[in-house]
This record gives sequence, C-alpha cells and structure tokens, in this order.
Amino acid sequence: MSDSNDQFSINRREIFKAGLAGALTSSGSLLAGTSNQEIFGKAKSCIFLWLGGGASQIDTFDPKRVGDLKKQPGSAYKSIETALTGIQLCEYLPRTARLMERCVLIRTLNHRVIDEHGIATNIVHTGHPTSETVVYPSIGSIVAHQLGAGSDHVPAYVLIGYPNNSRGPGFLGSRAGYVYLTDTKAGPAGLSTPMGLHADRKQRRDMLLNRMQTTGLAGQKGETALADYVTVARESQRLAGEDFGKIFHLETESVALRASYGGEFGQRCLLARRLVESGVRFVEVSHNLNFINGTGWDTHNDGQLRQHVLIQELDNAIAGLIEDLERRGQLDSTLIALGTEFGRPAEFDSGGGRGHQSTAFSVIMAGGGLRTGQVVGRTDELSKKILEEPVSVPDYHSTILAAMGISSRIELKAGDRPVPITEGGQAIRKLFI
Repeated sequence: MSDSNDQFSINRREIFKAGLAGALTSSGSLLAGTSNQEIFGKAKSCIFLWLGGGASQIDTFDPKRVGDLKKQPGSAYKSIETALTGIQLCEYLPRTARLMERCVLIRTLNHRVIDEHGIATNIVHTGHPTSETVVYPSIGSIVAHQLGAGSDHVPAYVLIGYPNNSRGPGFLGSRAGYVYLTDTKAGPAGLSTPMGLHADRKQRRDMLLNRMQTTGLAGQKGETALADYVTVARESQRLAGEDFGKIFHLETESVALRASYGGEFGQRCLLARRLVESGVRFVEVSHNLNFINGTGWDTHNDGQLRQHVLIQELDNAIAGLIEDLERRGQLDSTLIALGTEFGRPAEFDSGGGRGHQSTAFSVIMAGGGLRTGQVVGRTDELSKKILEEPVSVPDYHSTILAAMGISSRIELKAGDRPVPITEGGQAIRKLFI
C-alpha cells in the first residue's frame, strides 16, 4: 500500500515489530479475505449511528478500572455485567447490556489520525485516506450507488444531521447523494408541496419543468454541473408528495413506543426505522446535534462531567431500536452500525476532560443477519493498545458492505480511474459463519 495509508490502522509489519505476532494470527483468522469465497449477510438496509466528537470507549463499551479526574487514569464510571458472560459495559448502558446477545462489540477499531476531527470523520465515513485529487464517496453513498432505493417513493440514502462532504457521494455524483433533515417534525426542507397547489396544477408545472430541463441538457455530454443540478431537481420532484412525507409523522406511533426510544436522538432513531422499512437503504443518524451535555462527544473539560447524560440517551436509543426492530421481525434485515471519529485516552487532562485517541476505540453492530453475541478484539488494561484482533476502518466498511450483500472486490470509477470500494478492507469472517 502507498504512504497515504498511514492514516489507517497499524499494519501487519508493524504488529510483528511490536511483538504482537499472536494478534496478527488471531486477526487474520477472522477476516473474510483469508478465504477465496466471500460471505454475505442478509441486511436490506443499514442504520448508521454517528457519535460525532469522538466517543470515549473507556467510558462506554470498553470499561477498565475506575480512575479519577485528577491523577488516576481509567474509566469515569463503574462497569456492569452484560448478557455475555465476562463482558462488561459502562453502568449507564444497562438496557444495551441486557441486549448484548443481539450485538457485536468491536473494541479494536483504529486508524492514525489523532488531533483533526474533520480528517478522522472523513476516514471513518469514506474508508479511504484523504486525497488532494479524489473526493471519495461515503459508505452511505456507496450503499446507495450499489443497491438503489428499495421503493419508488423514497431516496436510497437519508442523513438525519447536517450536510457535509464526508457524508457525500464524492466522485459517484449526485445520484448517490443524500436527502437530509435536522428536524424530525418537519422532514426534509423543500420537499413539501405548497399549500393550495392542486394535483393537476402540480402535474402541469412538473411537465413544463421537465421539458425545460430536457432542452437545457440537449447536446451536453457526460457529467456537467447542469446535469448534476437536473438530477437533484428531478429527485426532489419524485420525493415531493404524500408518500414520502407521511414517514415523518412520528405522532402516529404509540406514546409507549416513542418513550421506549428516549430523548431527541432516540426519536431520530425511530424515524430511521420508519425510513428503512419504507425502502431507504442507508440512514445516518447524528447524535451530537443538540449537545445535551454542553460539548457532545468531544468531552474536553466540563463536557466530561455530563458525559453520562449522553451515554444514557445513547443507551435508550440503541435498545429501543433493537427491541422495536425485533418485535417487527426486521432486525435480521436491518443492520445497525455505530460510528465515531476516534476514542479517548484513559488519562484526564488538566480541565478534567479527555484528549483524543485513535489507536483503539469501540463500536457496536446489531442485526443484519450477523452472528451476534460476539466480541471482536481485546485491549490492554487502559484501553490504549490492541492486544488481539485489530480492525481497520476499511475492514469495518467491508463488514458493513458484506452484511448488505455488497462485495469488497468491486472497483468503482473516478472518471477513468479504477478505485477499490474499500482500501484493502476485509470483512470480519466470524460474524458470518
């Protein structure tokens, strides 16, 4: 691999140099690439939960000894037992702990970017190092490009959060882009039919607009700014209407169900469930829009003191989503995957918060037909160094794609240039067999 891959995980050669040959052997036995036959799951859609800011693994999914905010490094909270024997989570994740048999816990995700949130966010979303010449597509756009929408009335990809290039289609173009919203009550901006506009009048307007678009595109070749604009406009026309709009009416759900999902983030997850069951292939749900602890997951200084409020909201949202999908018989066909740009070190800084750590951090997956009830990877006594089963970001992307029946051997095209769908990633084999 080229030097640009230095932003990714510790490579095999470095593992040997560090005296961790056992970790390499263990990890290699887990990856689908050790067999010529690819293995796929049965997910039809993915809900990607984004914990922007860098969620602390040692305070959530990889707890260690309890430290303090001054001198002693360690977890900020006590740990509790889970449904998996010998596996513990933070005390503020009780509902998730009871559901761990339905989850996969990955404790050894890693890459090399430490102090730059934007670059780390881009890597975790695209699975590629940043480049001066190529804008890589996000995992959501790759899924949209490969599978398309599951219904004529919905888009393939919805972002519940703020728009950003890291979430976008990159060289795949607008057809693999997203529809976004930040308010679950209002739905996507600009897709509502104006008040008083009757169906026949709307149809005449659409016909006129289509003629103008066709005339404007006549004689143009390939991808142009105008062609891209027309694609987006026509997609908006397709989605503007009652069929897509009614998905956002959360008030049609029972009070008890909505309560089971918890706060604002939970309501976004409930909306994500409604979107995927309507045919949306990929929904990203951002957790850090409202900063209920003051800083979101970027827990420097005072944000650490109220981090437990975030963790509690996360617990209710994850548990509510898993339980709801399972009740509806949709858990095996819906993959839930967590994402965050990096983790946090065991040491506390002078302000009582934590810095950044990318050498090892945690995510969970659930559903998607995976063999759940498993833990991937093990870290040292402070959750800083990987002892077993390192998982790179491309490996994680390959696992998500495999769960959705998408091959990691596919080559995409950036103009005339072939680009691998992941940067050498291999799906975690034991999650499929």
